[in-house]
Amino acid sequence: MNWLSEFESIVRQGEPLAPYTWFRLGGPAQYFAEPESHQQLAELVRRAHAEGEPIRLLGGGSNILVRDEGVPGLVIHLSAPCFGGIRVQGRHVIAGGGAKLGHVISTAVREGLGGLESLVGIPGTVGGALHGNAGGRGGDIGQWTYRATVMTVEGEFHDRSREEMIFAYRKSSLDELVILEAEFQLEHEDPQELTKRMQTQWIIKKASQPLGHQNAGCIFKNPRGISAGMLIDQAGLKGTRIGGAEVSERHANFIIAEPGATAQDVLRLIELIRSRVADRLGVELETEIEIW
Repeated sequence: MNWLSEFESIVRQGEPLAPYTWFRLGGPAQYFAEPESHQQLAELVRRAHAEGEPIRLLGGGSNILVRDEGVPGLVIHLSAPCFGGIRVQGRHVIAGGGAKLGHVISTAVREGLGGLESLVGIPGTVGGALHGNAGGRGGDIGQWTYRATVMTVEGEFHDRSREEMIFAYRKSSLDELVILEAEFQLEHEDPQELTKRMQTQWIIKKASQPLGHQNAGCIFKNPRGISAGMLIDQAGLKGTRIGGAEVSERHANFIIAEPGATAQDVLRLIELIRSRVADRLGVELETEIEIW
């Protein structure tokens, strides 16, 4: 009996992944699942792992480029409400790994809890933000993380305390398959002041990024604290095109996928940027985006 027969209600074959990513590019998933409970997720993961299927987790899709040929194995999307809940207890905000980071930030600000507002404008889910320790000039998400519940590729659940977690620039020790829930310990502040601070941060960030209607993604990590966008600009690459992919004129660390672009166009442009910056400025750029 095919292992998929046990999960017919939640697994689809050949699901296009482009609509789930910010680039709107790439091929299908061999298997695509949207589990409806934590237990169903665990059972699905255990079975797929036992069958030797590669397993990937898809969050908000803001940090992923899917290759044109698609993705083998199982892609899991945590779209059910049970994975995206947000609640407040005192000065703690508890959020599901599938919750949108923006919703968590606005909830904290509304409740007069400060700390996360500096992350406004960062797309994606709580799980993705924690996995890559998302942040900016005002700090990163790791500094406010008090606890996390994770699930391994074997389908086992574990709690991680603050002392067990390590956060560094754009990475963390939370590298298990799924981050199911996170708890943030924040500071009591005036909601109006927090709102002003958040709005100011939002305006500054959006003024320098590609326009909202454009399919785009941030590509490289900042090497040794130097702005990757500034390096790409210094290398004379703003506006450079390969096929339907173009280096943004507004922020050089973003690549825009124009209508008709392919994932291969973006990949070729990434390699061109990397080699040109290395040749002209002697800096090796490391991708921040995940390539599937």
